[in-house]
Amino acid sequence: MQRKEMFGKVHFVLLALTLAFLGALFWASRQERAAVPQGDYSVAVQRSAPAEEIVPEKQPVDINTATAEELQELMGVGPVLAQAIVDYRTEHGPFASVDELLEVSGIGEAKLEGIRGDVTAGEEDEG
Repeated sequence: MQRKEMFGKVHFVLLALTLAFLGALFWASRQERAAVPQGDYSVAVQRSAPAEEIVPEKQPVDINTATAEELQELMGVGPVLAQAIVDYRTEHGPFASVDELLEVSGIGEAKLEGIRGDVTAGEEDEG
């Protein structure tokens, strides 16, 4: 008879542990749901969207209108080179194309290829 009583205690302990585990799972799932506001689906969409879709596309810098500060935002263009671009544009007029940047002292083929996708020479270059 003592064996039946022992078996009953083991079952009771296992049942209590199972209920505690299920309760913890239920509580955790309720906490997750509470973190996302109901009816606001923009949060869920932003979490699942690829990073390229969330980050706004950067507009190319127009080398005919950009200030030296704006030109410095280009990869590999520091204050000296940015000022050289502005000075060249002031002395020779607007750039006819991005390739004309090769005429600026300090810009070679490698530098031009590095920034080509990030610059434009205005409407003439966008066609």
